[in-house]
Amino acid sequence: MVVVMQEGASAEAVDRAVARLEVMGFAVHRSIGANRTILGVVGTDVKGDPRLVETLEGVQEVVHISEPYKLASRAFRPSGTIIIVGDVRIGGDEVIVMAGPCSAESDEQVHATAGAVKRAGAKVLRGGAFKPRSSPYAFQGLGEDGLRMLRDGADAHNLKLVSEVMDASQIEVVGRYADIFQVGARNMQNFSLLRELGRARKPVLLKRGISATIEEWLLSAEYVLGGGNMDVILCERGIRTFETYTRNTLDISAIPIVKKLSHLPIFVDPSHGTGRRDKVAPMARAAVAAGADGLIIEVHVDPDRALSDGAQTMFPSQFDRLMAELRIIAPAIGRSICVEPVVRRGWGVQ
Repeated sequence: MVVVMQEGASAEAVDRAVARLEVMGFAVHRSIGANRTILGVVGTDVKGDPRLVETLEGVQEVVHISEPYKLASRAFRPSGTIIIVGDVRIGGDEVIVMAGPCSAESDEQVHATAGAVKRAGAKVLRGGAFKPRSSPYAFQGLGEDGLRMLRDGADAHNLKLVSEVMDASQIEVVGRYADIFQVGARNMQNFSLLRELGRARKPVLLKRGISATIEEWLLSAEYVLGGGNMDVILCERGIRTFETYTRNTLDISAIPIVKKLSHLPIFVDPSHGTGRRDKVAPMARAAVAAGADGLIIEVHVDPDRALSDGAQTMFPSQFDRLMAELRIIAPAIGRSICVEPVVRRGWGVQ
């Protein structure tokens, strides 16, 4: 349930309400707004009559949430969540773009790609160092060496860094380099990993599972939120259907649905969502028009020679053109993209 405190309720009244709820056996999560505090209250082994919550000092109302996800529900934070990563605000008016190679391959490749996406307007460098691959014989990433390359490339171009963590044992090493943890589609229901990330104090980008429903996706986010980490970014990356023309079927309808059900920011990954370089830009444009808070896109300076996912990876010139198109679309729906000046330059590679 959600406990809405009265407007202007004192900090002491809020603390007393929290203490009483915890004595009753509830776990309490605070959401502090401009005028009032909202308490997300969850628990199954409750002592006493839950109706007593309504009588606590400073409580305005108690809202019972029927959805199985409580902390991810829009009712917990009606105004929406904004996640701050340095000077980057995720979930606000600006559409944030994360871009970079599927995998770190070399210092030169990472730095060149980071520079290209920064010039085009990206705010976050994406890149993998631990790669979950369907085949055990495919390139698996460079591990910590790859993380070092990515961190150096991000720092050199004033970018934040998002990188995938595949296992709870990797949280410490990935956390030393990345600003945002990425949980891939295959690990959306790796509940032990999600619980550990709930104890982390860095944002988590949670990709939708290959065949997951929206409710299952939000319940996975609940594992992280329930551990106390309220900075979760949902990422729609396509689901598996009977269609074989594209790698996955990108579910654009998930954007407005999640916006209605949850306060969490939602990103879209059109690279994995289609698996085809020529389809990334149209789906990215559609995602922004549908209300996505951000995009995560694969870009490589020479994608035809990339060690992984080259077929779905954009050339810098294509990414630069896409960003120019998104600057036209975003204002039409009351959003902005790359609010700081961008150095424009042409690229010879098409």
